[in-house]
Amino acid sequence: METLVVDHPLVAHKLTTLRNKDTDSSTFRRLADELVTLLAYEATRGVRVATVDIVTPVSPTQGVRLTDPQPLIVPILRAGLGMLDGMIRLMPTAEVGFLGMVRNEETLEATTYAERLPADLSGRQCYVVDPMLATGGTLAAAIDFLVARGADDITAVTLLAAPEGIEVLEKALEGVDAPVRLVTAALDEKLNEKGYIVPGLGDAGDRLYGVAN
Repeated sequence: METLVVDHPLVAHKLTTLRNKDTDSSTFRRLADELVTLLAYEATRGVRVATVDIVTPVSPTQGVRLTDPQPLIVPILRAGLGMLDGMIRLMPTAEVGFLGMVRNEETLEATTYAERLPADLSGRQCYVVDPMLATGGTLAAAIDFLVARGADDITAVTLLAAPEGIEVLEKALEGVDAPVRLVTAALDEKLNEKGYIVPGLGDAGDRLYGVAN
């Protein structure tokens, strides 16, 4: 698995405000959206394109367009929804699928409770978005789900990642033939005993949408 930690001063600046416990939800949502657009720029460097002939106001020329089938953006519910607009802004013709996954707080294992995806993902480039790569179980399960449906190129986009999560993900991908990339804004220090990233930014879903009762 290829891992890219995006080293850019604007990324670091926005991430600093996201980490701050005093940042309110509306500001958190706006900055997360802006940060994802910056990450998406790097994440989509390998997006598939085809040459097309066009005519400018001056002369004929050649350009490129995204190939068919269009890329598929897959936010992991619910926190991944906060990253969706930032991805679509850069790829407005991309299609969107959804994966509902929940992590057992005792076993730290992820299970799928809902999905809205094409039955056949053969030939599709997929972009999985989830704010945190913490224990790695959720993202590993999501990638396994997409590969089982035929996805042949997967990029995961996260705001933060922990070393333990990357290690788990790499081990889970040992038998996967499809190339997988991870693009993240920062690689943090570690996980705590509850499976939260340190220093992290807390529960991304709660900070985006409030605490669910």
